[in-house]
Amino acid sequence: MAKLLAGFVLALSATSALAEGKVPLSTISTYLNGLTTVSAPFTQYNDDGSQSTGKLYLHRPGRMRFEYDPPNGATVVAGAGAVVIHDPKSNQPPESYPLKRTPLSIILDRQVNLGQANMVVGHSFDGTATVVTAQDPKNPDYGRIDLKFSGNPMELRSWVIHDSSGGQTTVVLGELTKGEALGSSLFSSQGGNRRGSNR
Repeated sequence: MAKLLAGFVLALSATSALAEGKVPLSTISTYLNGLTTVSAPFTQYNDDGSQSTGKLYLHRPGRMRFEYDPPNGATVVAGAGAVVIHDPKSNQPPESYPLKRTPLSIILDRQVNLGQANMVVGHSFDGTATVVTAQDPKNPDYGRIDLKFSGNPMELRSWVIHDSSGGQTTVVLGELTKGEALGSSLFSSQGGNRRGSNR
């Protein structure tokens, strides 16, 4: 009986430690709202097993740019309410679709509020990071995003997008550079792979 009780106490202690490590949604919302500009290298893991690297630029609210390294060479730009994909290897015009139809719109929103009803469908601590699963509460069929945050100091480390067709794309961020000046041309729908913050 003593061993059973000891095991039960240890299990409760472990559960308590995990709970203590989980960052509250209000704190995460404040962190995201405090981000103005961010740049970071990234590695993307695709649903088909392939991976690619590049650099991410974020300018809240509403703007984001992915520049993929060769041989991919593509550019994905979010701005003015749309996401535009430029693929230099394609003979087709750039693809475009509404930003609100991607779960990334949740972190690009002018005012992030993860506490609103039916937005967060998962909030856990995996032992090293807080994981928040969020969706558009009005359009859950648009897909969902798993956001992973390290703690002390808190930082956005990666996300996984689950699209409406069941596909999954993981983006792992390198070191974040915050608060630098990012030129508006980076987020032009005209695209083009223009490395640098003010070109």
